[in-house]
Amino acid sequence: MTIDDRERQASSRDPHTMVGVLGGMGPDATVTFMQRVIDATPAEDDIDHVHMLVDNNPKVPSRIKALIDGDGENPGPAIAEMARRLERAGAAFLVMPCNTAHYYWQDAQDAVDIPVWHMVELTLDTIARRFPGAKVGMLCSPALRKIGLYEGFVEARGLSLVYPEDEGAVLEVIRAVKRGEGRHPDTWAAFARAADDLKAHGADVLVLACTELSVIDDALDGSLPVVDSVRVLAEQVVAAAEGGEAVRP
Repeated sequence: MTIDDRERQASSRDPHTMVGVLGGMGPDATVTFMQRVIDATPAEDDIDHVHMLVDNNPKVPSRIKALIDGDGENPGPAIAEMARRLERAGAAFLVMPCNTAHYYWQDAQDAVDIPVWHMVELTLDTIARRFPGAKVGMLCSPALRKIGLYEGFVEARGLSLVYPEDEGAVLEVIRAVKRGEGRHPDTWAAFARAADDLKAHGADVLVLACTELSVIDDALDGSLPVVDSVRVLAEQVVAAAEGGEAVRP
């Protein structure tokens, strides 16, 4: 394909298919999501890549403090305002590469007239298609279990969930990634132990249901299949952008 061919192909797509990214939760996870989008795009030149408008806002109030500690500021209004900014800037649809922040998904969707994709539903749809009836091993923040974020969507898809016994250790792994210590041997070892625990409790597949864990997905040994929620979201974004579609897949 020549450069002129690629330019004609790009110009034939919907010119308004710009993806708005509610980012910064956390910053490394947002960058990982963007890299996943780039990696998933069949590109030969810059013009072939997805147009992303990213609000990489690490000042969104802590989801951990609000949902686990119970003494933090409500992140919902900040997420809603990010959504409005991205819509005003021309985004055709929005994504939020943070699982826990989907507790506030409705705040974002109510704030705008464009679709806000739901990463949890997309991830579970992928698991149900690839591993029907699976017991899903949850590698995630303890906040997800506390708020039942995934529980609200598994029954309709014929799936079940299992969590590590030591969820606090997984939270420490997440916090280590946020501190920039994701590559420390102790962090890798704790992450691998959580995966082994889920395997011992009968998990058929592991889901990386915290985007910080996606940053260190190569720490897992591959003894169980892994579905990375960030990768699922990225691949869906590429598919929609390639098709010129600004709707929820």
